[in-house]
Amino acid sequence: MSTAILTGQPVPGSSLEGDLRSLGFDVRTAADAADAGHLLAAVPAAERVAVVDARFVGHRHALRLGLTDPRFPLAAVPGAVTAQPAGRAALTRALAREDSAGGGTALAVDSVADRVAEALDADEAGLHRPELGSLVAEVPADPQARNEARQAVAAVDDEAVRLKSAVKARDGFFTTFCVSPYSRYLARWCARRGLTPNQVTTASLLTALIAAGCAATGTRAGFVAAGVLLIASFVLDCTDGQLARYSLQYSTLGAWLDATFDRAKEYAYYAGLALGAARGGDDVWALALGAMVLQTCRHVVDFSFNEANHDATANTSPTAALSDKLDGVGWTVWVRRMIVLPIGERWAMIAVLTAVTTPRITFYALLVGCAFAATYTTAGRVLRSLTRKARRTDRAAQALADLADTGPLAGALARVVKGRSPYLAPLSAALGAAVVATGAWAWGPSWWVVLMAGAYVLFSAEAVSHPLKGALDWLVPPLFRAGEYLTVLILAAKSEVNGALPAAFGLVAAVAYHHYDTVYRIRGNAGAPPVWLVRSLGGQEGRTLLVAALAALLTGTQFTVALTASAVAVALVVLVESIRFWVSAGAPAVHDEGEPA
Repeated sequence: MSTAILTGQPVPGSSLEGDLRSLGFDVRTAADAADAGHLLAAVPAAERVAVVDARFVGHRHALRLGLTDPRFPLAAVPGAVTAQPAGRAALTRALAREDSAGGGTALAVDSVADRVAEALDADEAGLHRPELGSLVAEVPADPQARNEARQAVAAVDDEAVRLKSAVKARDGFFTTFCVSPYSRYLARWCARRGLTPNQVTTASLLTALIAAGCAATGTRAGFVAAGVLLIASFVLDCTDGQLARYSLQYSTLGAWLDATFDRAKEYAYYAGLALGAARGGDDVWALALGAMVLQTCRHVVDFSFNEANHDATANTSPTAALSDKLDGVGWTVWVRRMIVLPIGERWAMIAVLTAVTTPRITFYALLVGCAFAATYTTAGRVLRSLTRKARRTDRAAQALADLADTGPLAGALARVVKGRSPYLAPLSAALGAAVVATGAWAWGPSWWVVLMAGAYVLFSAEAVSHPLKGALDWLVPPLFRAGEYLTVLILAAKSEVNGALPAAFGLVAAVAYHHYDTVYRIRGNAGAPPVWLVRSLGGQEGRTLLVAALAALLTGTQFTVALTASAVAVALVVLVESIRFWVSAGAPAVHDEGEPA
């Protein structure tokens, strides 16, 4: 139970107490700031507490936004201020200082809540003030102002505003026009029946897994059912976020589920398509793995670029200015969002092609579309990076270093080549990835590839031997992903043994999960995964060298077994540590408001 402390004289006919109770608050009244301080001290330290002016007039949803959002320790709207346990000390100090300065009775005329909010702002306590838009939140000073405020409340339907705000401000074309117009009402239906976003997220995952199972049957009826269920899974995927925004049910566990289940659903569906194709005599595992590799590398480009420029100074360029200008023209906004093939468009394409064509055609279309999108976005970001004069921070360099996933081999060698040029990082990473992938393609499982993998370790060490602050250093992590993943794919394909490619798919999926987990920890300002985890997994260069050595040493069948065992080992270690972290009290509540590609 949360506690709301009403300050000042109650207003006859006010619905404020009822609104606060409907939002889960136990309401208590205080005559002045001193009395409010005593009541605040009596509230258990583990509970949320709010100080609300008894004269408040406004929409219930304005109170909900200001007083119940779990993401912010301190928050306020006009006439109300709240603190979670993490912000209680700051609220107590601010209220005590205002009481001391005003002598209690003086503040009874003014808004205690607003004065306390001003004090928190002066203390730079991190007070959050939500955007209210057309919603009303006021403390009228006289009966006439109160009457006008009530008329303003009656003129705006806060439920309509609440439904509209449940939808992301920036979304893809398919999501915006084909899903959100009705999924927001599904979100409200779920909220009124007590369902949580995590339950909807889990339902979305289960629906996608059933879709993958239908695709794995290899029958036309199974493919049609798979396509329909994949769209249903995406509708639920939109609904869980809209439900979280509609009811302000944000949680750390929900952040973890939302961040990881999208990838799990998509890649499980790829596997289902590959199994279904195999039942029909068509082996498309290489295409399925290629689609996963390409999609993961696209995401790493997005993450790395954003982290490199997150807090860069002088962060402007003519290319960025042109992009902003194009975003000001209505139709170009939607065209640019569609051609990058975001998750809504991508899943719709996969669903339709699954239902009416074959898995092979589906993967061909997916690879072509994703390759074009990757080329478009990466080229634009390279141009921005070359034309801007940004100075990147130590935080950005550390984030890129964490995304690089450097293991003990390259880490030790990096200290040896420390005196080399600091501007070679992207070139070294690109050369290393090209050398090992080309070697695997040319020679297949052989000691030549082991030699190429050794060179890749050296190139990796060169790439991370200096802080990644160069204009194009954000390319280093995606180039490392390409080098590692493509080596596994090519060596499995070249082994020409049944089961090698599915085993490689499992290994890349497990490692990709580790890399996504790293991204969301960094986004939540929680740092990278623990050093012991990175070292135990060998780092990206260590795993690449190990896979090359296993391919050279073992027979095709033994290599498949080794890949399978590696996939299981990596998945177990990564999942156990990831679950431990994300369910812990210190995990960040990361809620991505943009639509990932």
